[in-house]
Amino acid sequence: MIPRYARPAMTAVWSAETRFRIWFEIEAHAADAMAELGVVPKAAAAAIWAKGRTAKFDVARIDEIEREVKHDVIAFLTHLSEIVGPEARFVHQGMTSSDVLDTCLAVQLTRASDILIADVDKLLAALKARALEHKHTPTIGRSHGIHAEPTTFGLKLLGYYAEFQRARARLEAAKAEIATCAISGPVGTFASVDPRVEAHVAKALGLAVEPVSTQVIPRDRHAAFFAALGVVASSLERLAVEIRHLQRTEVLEAEEFFSKGQKGSSSMPHKRNPVLSENVVGLARMVRSAVVPALENVALWHERDISHSSVERFIGPDATITLDFALDRTAGIIEKLVVYPARMRENLERTRGLVHSQRVLLALTQKGVAREDSYRLVQKNAMRAWNGEGTLLELLKADPDVTKALSAEELEGLFDLAYHFKQVDATFARVLGTA
Repeated sequence: MIPRYARPAMTAVWSAETRFRIWFEIEAHAADAMAELGVVPKAAAAAIWAKGRTAKFDVARIDEIEREVKHDVIAFLTHLSEIVGPEARFVHQGMTSSDVLDTCLAVQLTRASDILIADVDKLLAALKARALEHKHTPTIGRSHGIHAEPTTFGLKLLGYYAEFQRARARLEAAKAEIATCAISGPVGTFASVDPRVEAHVAKALGLAVEPVSTQVIPRDRHAAFFAALGVVASSLERLAVEIRHLQRTEVLEAEEFFSKGQKGSSSMPHKRNPVLSENVVGLARMVRSAVVPALENVALWHERDISHSSVERFIGPDATITLDFALDRTAGIIEKLVVYPARMRENLERTRGLVHSQRVLLALTQKGVAREDSYRLVQKNAMRAWNGEGTLLELLKADPDVTKALSAEELEGLFDLAYHFKQVDATFARVLGTA
């Protein structure tokens, strides 16, 4: 975790204090269930809660114990016994370390999911507001980076809005899949801990019961979780790359907000760079770097090994903290994005009407001209316009092979920009539910 790219709420999910508090709650809830089953005295379960509920777990003390025992859960349990006293002998009855570790990780990833979903909601709100603002702002659509046909800037943003609706659904699904509890004892047989204990702990922590745990929760769940984060990160990168392209000096249709006192370069005072979007691209790469290790964690030996453990100690905090920061940063970029409609119109007209070539092609075919002949006629004049010999409309009007099929008035009608925007309202209605 790099403090520069971390926000407090998500960082707190992964703090040692939070982890040890969750470990305690798992153990205390399990003790409650065992007390109801007569496995431990009810007075002992009550004492565990009474002494541990408000205790401040000493991270340094736990680390000190771990240096000796070389086992993190045992170190915690030893420290807990120092707090609870004699009743601590009833803690962790029949349980194994993975019961605590895997269930805790499920709680942490679930909490992280809630933060990420809220982040996406913030980004969605920004995209929706700006899409509606520029619903009918004409701009050029590009394919291969080259002018294609007109679109609107609002429609462009609406596409990202729809994409992050899918991102939200993916995070919801990832949360549901990861939110499972396993309290099944060594190799997952429940020989030393009753399944009712697991059910009680799961309910108390807001988790589902893992149907079959083999001492560990199967890591296909975790792989799906981090894969979902990777896809969301890729969507962020796609949006950030678009902004970077639009801010290029030669394009300059939109740019990141440049605040008073901000400096873009240590050597060139004129510079205004898309640094936030570039940062988001880099952060997306880091989030995606967690996906392959998560996939490789799926294949553990037999019922369990711990090859996944060290990996998850990295990718759990790093991927969620980084994605949280990237989502929040991107929402801020969109909220403050400076848009230049006049420059969009200027760029739209830069190619002298070439963006209307398809309409002319189709109109010729409707007049009985073969498609190949229609394509040849339009392309011939389009290439002349491309070379600066005139506008496409002027050249078409002067081509007798074209005017045999289409009058000057008909040709002029084919260059109406509004034609390209006739379905914009319908598309917005399809996505937002309102025109």
